[in-house]
Amino acid sequence: MAQDLSPRLALIVDALPLTPGARVLEIGCGPGAAARAVAARLTTGHILAIDRSAKAVSLAEANSAREISAGRMSVRRVPIEEFELEPGEAPFDIAFAIRVGALDGRHPQAGRRALARFADALVPGGRLLIDGGRPLRDVPLPPRR
Repeated sequence: MAQDLSPRLALIVDALPLTPGARVLEIGCGPGAAARAVAARLTTGHILAIDRSAKAVSLAEANSAREISAGRMSVRRVPIEEFELEPGEAPFDIAFAIRVGALDGRHPQAGRRALARFADALVPGGRLLIDGGRPLRDVPLPPRR
């Protein structure tokens, strides 16, 4: 377990259905603690950590230099309701979010737009997991566009 991971985040990361080669998307990464813990479990996989906040992205990049230089992690500034795969970017196997208002009901309009984006960014059968379960719950995605 990463030293900067709270017990709550450790439970969440432990609950993710990770494989060593998984492509993972963290939505609302903050300073990147969970993303680093996921990156530590990947060998050929990759985690993309996104956040709408420039400060959060800057912190995540600064805190994750080792994981980024190893090619297991990247960070991108983007609001979740605007997220899309970049040209040539492979879709993700798993996406997860912790305390993200657009996905926990606090901002339902942004959430509906974001869900359509994630349906297109995940592989067929890919999963979107958010906190609020034991410790995670699956979020049903709309059909791919």
